Amino acid sequence: MLLPPLPTRSRARLAAGLLALLASACASAQTLPPEVDALLARAKVPREAFAAVVVDAAPALNGKTAPLLSYRAGSTMNPASVMKLVTTYAGLELLGPAYTWATPVYTDGPVADGVLNGNLVIQGRGDPKLVMERLWLLLRRVQGLGIKSINGDIVLDRSAFAASSQNPGDFDGEALRPYNVQPDALLVNYKSVVMTFAPNPGSGSASISYDPPLAGVRMQASVPLSAGSNGRAALTDCGDYRAQLQPDLADPLRMAFAGSYPVACGEKTWAIASADPASYAQRAIAGLWQEMGGQLKGRVREGTAPPGLAPAFEMASPSLAEVIRDINKFSNNVMAQQLFLTLSLQRPGGASNEASREAVRGWWLARFGPQDVPVLDNGSGLSRGERVTPQGLARMLQTAYVSGAMPELMASLPITGVDGTLKRSRSQVSQGWAHLKSGTLRDATALAGYVHTPSGRRLVVVGIVNHANAPAARPALEALVDWAVKEGSR
Repeated sequence: MLLPPLPTRSRARLAAGLLALLASACASAQTLPPEVDALLARAKVPREAFAAVVVDAAPALNGKTAPLLSYRAGSTMNPASVMKLVTTYAGLELLGPAYTWATPVYTDGPVADGVLNGNLVIQGRGDPKLVMERLWLLLRRVQGLGIKSINGDIVLDRSAFAASSQNPGDFDGEALRPYNVQPDALLVNYKSVVMTFAPNPGSGSASISYDPPLAGVRMQASVPLSAGSNGRAALTDCGDYRAQLQPDLADPLRMAFAGSYPVACGEKTWAIASADPASYAQRAIAGLWQEMGGQLKGRVREGTAPPGLAPAFEMASPSLAEVIRDINKFSNNVMAQQLFLTLSLQRPGGASNEASREAVRGWWLARFGPQDVPVLDNGSGLSRGERVTPQGLARMLQTAYVSGAMPELMASLPITGVDGTLKRSRSQVSQGWAHLKSGTLRDATALAGYVHTPSGRRLVVVGIVNHANAPAARPALEALVDWAVKEGSR
C-alpha cells in the first residue's frame, strides 16, 4: 500500500475540518453566478437539477476557508464519468503509482527444434493495456523462447476476474460501441477491431486493413469509392462516411460493407467492439500468431494455468500512473473497470464488482469518515446507479491535493482546450488553466477537478447536472469554471 494503515489522527482531523468548512458555507453561498444561471435557463434545466462547489484546493495553506460557491452541495447526484476520479484516486492510494499488472506466460512441455511439445498458457491478471502492440511483443517473446510451432493448444486463463452476466449492450443497446466493452482478466486490445480505410482514386476503391487480424473471420478487403454526379469520385464531400459504407458488422464471422467510401475523407480509422466478445481473445491471438509465422497444431481455448508451475516469463503493463492518464484524459470506461476490479484482485473467488465496491467503501471510511460515502457500481461512471455528493467529491479532491498522489492524479486530468476530452472546450477564460474530468450521460453531465488562477490560487471545482436536458447544460458548467478563474483571482 502507498499509505500507512488508516485511519490516522491527522487524517481524521483533516477530513473533519474539510467537512466542517463545506458544511458551514452551505447556507451562505447559495446564489448562482448570473452567467451560470442564464445558461441553465437557456438549456431548460431548473436550478434544482444543478449542484456545485467551488473551494480552495488547500484552504489551510492560505487561510481562505470559505467556499466561493456551495450550491446544493450535499445533494446526491449521478456524476457520470466524473466517478473515475474516485476510482483512480483510490487506485493510486491503495496500489501505488508504480503498480503494474503482470501477465504470466507458461509452457507445460519441453521445447525442442523450435517445437513446444505441450501447451502455451497465457494467464490474464487484469492488465488494462494489453493492446495490439503489446500483444505482439508478448508473442514475440514466446518466439524468443525458441518456439515456432506449438504441438498443443494456446490456453487462455481468465479466472482472475469472477464471471459476470452483464452484456455489452445492456447499458444502452449499443453493443458494438467500444465504450460498452466489458472488463476481462485477459483484456486483449479492448475487444475491438480498428479498421483503416485508405482511398486509391486510381483503382476506384479504398483498401481496408484490420487490426488485429481475427482468425476465422472473413474481412472485406476493399470498398468502392463514392461517385459524384458526373460519374467521377466526389472530391469535396466526406459527410457521414460510416453510414455511406452501409456496414454489416453484426455477424461475428464476417465484416462486410454494401456501400462506398468518399474519396474526400482521405484515410480514416474506425474502431468497433467485437460482435462476439467471448471469442475475441481466442481469435485475435490465433490470428496474430499465424500472421507472425507461428504454427499451432491444436487450438486456442480457455482453461487455467497449471498449479505450481513457474511462468516462462511475465509481461508487465505500464505503471498505474500511466494507465490513469488514459482512463481520465480519454474517459476510457473499460480501463477504469479493469482498475476497479483490480482493487479486489487478491480476494478469494476472483475479483468482482461487489468486492471492489467494499474495498473502495472501506478506503473512503478510513480516509474521509462516514460522510458522503459514494455509491459505486463498476467504478467507471457508465452506470445509472452511481452516486456522489459534490461536497464529498470536493473533499476528496482537496485531500488528494495535499497528498503524495497529487502530481499523478492532476496530470491524468484533461486540460481545458488542450487535450483529452476537453480539447474542444468552448471555454474562453479557462483555456489551459484547468485540469478537469468531464462526464456525460443522456441525463447527467458533470465537470470536476482543479482550476488555476492567474494570481496563483488553486481551486477545486465540482459541477453536476442531473436532468433530461443535462447535455445541453454543458455550457453552464464551462461558465462555472470560467467564473472560478475570474473570481479566484480577486
